[in-house]
Amino acid sequence: MIKDIILHLERDPSRDVVRDFAASTAEMFAAHLTGVSFAFAASIPNYIVPNFPAGVLADLFAESETAARGAIDRFEVAMKHSGLSAEPRLVLQTEFGPPETFSKMARCFDLSIIMQSDDYSGINNSDLIEATLFDSGRPLIVVPYIQQEGLKLDRIVCCWDGSRAAVRAINDALPLLRKANIVELFIVENAKTADENIIGGIEIGRHLARHDIKIEVRRTPAADIDVPNVILSHVADSSASMLVMGGYGHSRLREFVLGGATREILSAMTVPVFMSH
Repeated sequence: MIKDIILHLERDPSRDVVRDFAASTAEMFAAHLTGVSFAFAASIPNYIVPNFPAGVLADLFAESETAARGAIDRFEVAMKHSGLSAEPRLVLQTEFGPPETFSKMARCFDLSIIMQSDDYSGINNSDLIEATLFDSGRPLIVVPYIQQEGLKLDRIVCCWDGSRAAVRAINDALPLLRKANIVELFIVENAKTADENIIGGIEIGRHLARHDIKIEVRRTPAADIDVPNVILSHVADSSASMLVMGGYGHSRLREFVLGGATREILSAMTVPVFMSH
């Protein structure tokens, strides 16, 4: 059940489509929506930003807060017009950065919504997505920066390889799968999915059927290195409206980082991606 959603607000007004996407998601599930905007606090310790003239820092902090409050103002106006249950939160950062703070906040919500990075515009949300995926313990939807409409659930493609991450993602996505017109289980056949129960989607299909979700199974052979491109091509060819997948990563000392395949999909995605780890 999705009743409490947290959204990372974008400072750039041209990226407010993620706000509208989140609002449509909240409306579909009659959920409360919290929009969060981050700014640097004027009291941030000097050791975090050393060797900066005081005047330059003051201007940076002021610019940061102005942009953050602008995002809050636009959110409030949009929510007032929508009639949704919603609240804004302006977070002034002192020591911890937005990724760590947002991921901790997300632990007390059912779902996080974050917009994809846009390298062409110099907007990088990769650390935010990574921290939320691995540290919040909750699912998230990454919205592509080319998104033009709200949440659509005409066809949801679920990536399936029998892994823990794939199981978690599909289970967390159950509220969306129940509302979808078509749910497709997409299996890339290779050495990792050689088990017949995985290739056929038999057990997971039975599990979803008990939740009143009927699935279509599609299988495509491909080498492990080609998996991201195969998935992205299939999503485009099938006119999918959402991709559900496990968020894969590997340990780097005491933290997790995105795996190569997950990173590739997030960089070239064309539809919203629902992820869990």
